[in-house]
Amino acid sequence: MASSDMLMAFVKVAELSSVSLAAASLGASKSVVSKRIAQLEAELGTTLFSRSTRKVALTSAGETYADFARRALAELAAGDEHLRALRLDLTGLIRLTSTVSWGQRVLTKKLPEFIRLHPGVEVELHLNDRMADLAFERMDLAIRWSASPSPDLLTTPLATINWTLAASPAYLSSAGMPQKPTDLADHECLCFWREPSDNLWTLDDGQNSLQVRVHGRYHVDHPEAVVDAAVAGLGVALLPDYLCQEALEQGSLSRVLPNWTPRTRFGTLITAVAPPDRMRLSRNRALLDFLRVQLAQP
Repeated sequence: MASSDMLMAFVKVAELSSVSLAAASLGASKSVVSKRIAQLEAELGTTLFSRSTRKVALTSAGETYADFARRALAELAAGDEHLRALRLDLTGLIRLTSTVSWGQRVLTKKLPEFIRLHPGVEVELHLNDRMADLAFERMDLAIRWSASPSPDLLTTPLATINWTLAASPAYLSSAGMPQKPTDLADHECLCFWREPSDNLWTLDDGQNSLQVRVHGRYHVDHPEAVVDAAVAGLGVALLPDYLCQEALEQGSLSRVLPNWTPRTRFGTLITAVAPPDRMRLSRNRALLDFLRVQLAQP
């Protein structure tokens, strides 16, 4: 696909009938402009200019393409202007809430850039793990692990969660490495305990899905504490990737049953939920667009 630099070089040469004059107008070297024209012709598979020692003239194909190129550049300029105006129009307070662990590990690393990009926006972030009443607490957005919000809320997927089984090398050296899911029944196991069903783990290898009832002597209701317990050697932990990735890379945790994927009641998505009237505000939509782009990056 033709780049804007190629189109700009083509249109300028077409207007001035000179590569040298076009280069001077664009503030580029003659060789750069010639290269862009050659790239555009190769991209289109046709000759856009007839060249002689004295002048450069459009071919019939070039004359046809010139109209499209001018319109394309005009649309790009209009788009740039619209985005600049939108950025300047973004003002006001965004009140949002997020789960504590994901908020601390991921969201708080992304928000500063959004705030720098939009000087008219103020952000108020509340970190807690309870399900906030967005209308009562006057929240614009709530960012949660996969949830089933009430029908009067709009839901926007933001990111994917991968779940991992991991344990410290010291624990695995002492207790042995599980070879199959049913081996977990003989190990100390750790997870984000909140309901009795949290001791029933489901694992999937793409062909089979197995459930294993696990046990452990340490129950905790905060996922950060599960990481700490696993690193301390208290057992095999069920963890979201954003919490354990650093420990895995540093070697303080090792993957367990890497060919099996855990399935949890928390699902595999980070979602944003909001009342419809709050989603209509440009500053809230801009934040969600920003987060989707940022979270799509490795």
